[in-house]
Amino acid sequence: MRTSVLATVESHRCFGGTQAVYLHNSESTRSPMRVGVFQPEGEGPFPVLYFLSGLTCTEQNFITKASVQRYAAEVGMMVVAPDTSPREVDIPGADESYDFGTGASFYVDATEPPWASHYRMYSYVTHELPKWIAQHLPADIHRQGICGHSMGGHGALMIGIKNPDMFRSVSAFSPICAPMQCPWGQKAFQGYLGNDAQAWAQYDSVELIKARGYARELLVDLGSDDPFVVQQLKPELLQAACRQRNVRLSLRWQSGYDHSYYFISTFIKDHIRFHADRLR
Repeated sequence: MRTSVLATVESHRCFGGTQAVYLHNSESTRSPMRVGVFQPEGEGPFPVLYFLSGLTCTEQNFITKASVQRYAAEVGMMVVAPDTSPREVDIPGADESYDFGTGASFYVDATEPPWASHYRMYSYVTHELPKWIAQHLPADIHRQGICGHSMGGHGALMIGIKNPDMFRSVSAFSPICAPMQCPWGQKAFQGYLGNDAQAWAQYDSVELIKARGYARELLVDLGSDDPFVVQQLKPELLQAACRQRNVRLSLRWQSGYDHSYYFISTFIKDHIRFHADRLR
């Protein structure tokens, strides 16, 4: 493995490959960023799946709770899990609530002060991080997919829809489907983007599908016992937009499951295989 990174925070042998966490200086966020990377056994180059986590999470939640390494190793896939926001940037109020600020970037490029100086996670995920991964690791940048959970599910859908040539496969667990129409999204968009509805629409999956469609298939899993479905996730709006634009959406309701990593770990195998089939 090439090692021209700022620092290797941790590295563990895992299912024949390596689960590592790296630290590098980001130009997009003007801060250090931690990134979890599972690299399977072999020389590569490997197809890459990016996983975006949800509110309050770091890179650790997914790599320690989702059981992803076993299935990524089986198909020879690299899995990249970045942190959910900049850290150590000393913005007043960043730690006052769980759904805005630290751990709650919503994967947008903020335009409002003081967030605009550091909260540029859209640019980080779509430009800087793939470039950094390609420079330092045996990744095949022509075979990339994206997945996420909750706020990260919003990020994965939105980024995948906007960048179909970069990300050839897109899936999500319990995504915030229409952030313009739910309390979590409205709070974040107001704070990061101000009052411009057009700016909000550029980061809303439902509005993006209505405006531009999407030529590939989307896979979305939701738990029937998820307490956030009605008020925050609003999958029916994504389903309606996909029907309107003839977008192929596989929206699966999993009976008895909730919003947790127990749910993700149960169905992560399906998502890994979904991406592997499309990145061959």
